[in-house]
Amino acid sequence: GGMDGPGRGKSASALPYRRTPPAWLKVTSREIVQQICQLAKKGMPPSMIGLTLRDAHGIAQVKNITGRKIVRLLKHNGLAPELPEDMYCLVKRAVSMRKHLERNRKDMDTKYRLILVESRIHRLARYYKRVRQLPPPWQYAS
Repeated sequence: GGMDGPGRGKSASALPYRRTPPAWLKVTSREIVQQICQLAKKGMPPSMIGLTLRDAHGIAQVKNITGRKIVRLLKHNGLAPELPEDMYCLVKRAVSMRKHLERNRKDMDTKYRLILVESRIHRLARYYKRVRQLPPPWQYAS
């Protein structure tokens, strides 16, 4: 299951077996790329772009239609976020936990969870430096 916890949650969304875009979809891949770039310019993270396309435009899997994933498209167009999204979310969470701890000094549970989140950040940073997604001098400064 998760990194920190005893559970073994198995719930996940099931992707359709067919990897071709559905026959009723009448959108060209160029239009989709334009839409993705517009949403990214508004400041949406890649996962939210995928949700918006799925819910509002009926585009289930961007990769099946364009042949490239959302982050790859953004990188290609120079709109990729400087921090990878999962890292960004973890850092954001850690920052809000620190703020909370400043107000509530005695909250030991949050203190413990913050340690877990920060070790996850360091773990991810190690990986991203290895695959050259983060510059080597990058440091998570708490």
